[in-house]
Amino acid sequence: LGSGIEAFAAETIKIGAASNLTGPASTWGQFHAKGQQDYFNYVNETKGGIEGHKIDMILVDTMYKVQEAVAAVRKFAVRDQVHMIATWGAGEGLAAKPIVQRYKIPTINYSTSWEILESPIEYMYLPFGSYRLDCYAILDYIKTIHKKNDKPKVGLLTYNNAYGRSIHKPSREYAEKMGIEIVSIEEFPAKTVDLTTELLRLQKNGAEYIFMQMLPAAIVTTFKSADRINYSPQFFGTWTSTDPDFFKMGEGLIRDRLRIQFPGGLPGDTSEGMKTMKELWAKYKTVSSFDAAYWEGVTVGMIMERALRRAKEQSGKITRESINAAMETFNNEKFGGLVPDVTYSPQNHEGSFTARIVQVNEDGTFVPLTNFFVPGKEPVKIIR
Repeated sequence: LGSGIEAFAAETIKIGAASNLTGPASTWGQFHAKGQQDYFNYVNETKGGIEGHKIDMILVDTMYKVQEAVAAVRKFAVRDQVHMIATWGAGEGLAAKPIVQRYKIPTINYSTSWEILESPIEYMYLPFGSYRLDCYAILDYIKTIHKKNDKPKVGLLTYNNAYGRSIHKPSREYAEKMGIEIVSIEEFPAKTVDLTTELLRLQKNGAEYIFMQMLPAAIVTTFKSADRINYSPQFFGTWTSTDPDFFKMGEGLIRDRLRIQFPGGLPGDTSEGMKTMKELWAKYKTVSSFDAAYWEGVTVGMIMERALRRAKEQSGKITRESINAAMETFNNEKFGGLVPDVTYSPQNHEGSFTARIVQVNEDGTFVPLTNFFVPGKEPVKIIR
């Protein structure tokens, strides 16, 4: 198997991307795929690929279905003979993991579900901190802004799938440690169109802060339902809370009530990474302003490019094994501030554990409210 891939590497580097292009959450999947593809096109067109080898991204629509993702990953492994894979959702990544490990293909999962990095971790990577990071960061922030003498009262509102539930355990554990009360955990199916009942329960249980793990359309539903019952807690979400449709659907509803953990570069940062991002916007016109899903697509593309280059430098060849070995030597790899510095080792494939809290504005802008900080280790500095 290995020698065939090495021989083929002289011509093309193949990357498999199993993404959700249709079905629930498809705007996220589409913009992930577009960001990753635009970045690979940029590498091919402006840098001559990797040492003259062009990158070919093979894209498969998983329709947000676990069995489709598993079939796609099997096809990448056996028929397409890819060098690396990008998998998409929490459930999809978990289901694909045994195949990835059997065929020893370095794989980056878009969903930063911490369960993906439960042992064994071989060949599975996250681009940056897991949802455990979001949980710790948001609870640290709540503790910092809570002005009353009592314990902050937090409610969780999430999907009833692997993605939604990924914030339950870390939030419960960290809240207990931090003297925060989780008053209620409400979960619901992804297709739910009214969350009034769940919000009434949260209101009745005294939740002053609601931490959500759901995709953008459901957040719009949450805001509608909160208005219906005249309930105004502070809402928090993970970095997956927005997509391009969110700002159209949420007009008049978002107002100033959404804060998220977002671990990446923003246009206001004027970083090198943002300059590259703006170059991509101008060159490919996929997006014209900042979008979190597109940002992650570019970030995954950048990490993959670095892994391919490092494999070539370290071993003179680009194979599944040489790429994986190269990734495990990443030590505070810098990506122009577009994402926190990335470190991988044989024991840790999480990438980073650095957060910041950001206000999401209705006009589609993101404004940092804090410094970048490592939850539990560094203080939260409120900057606005």
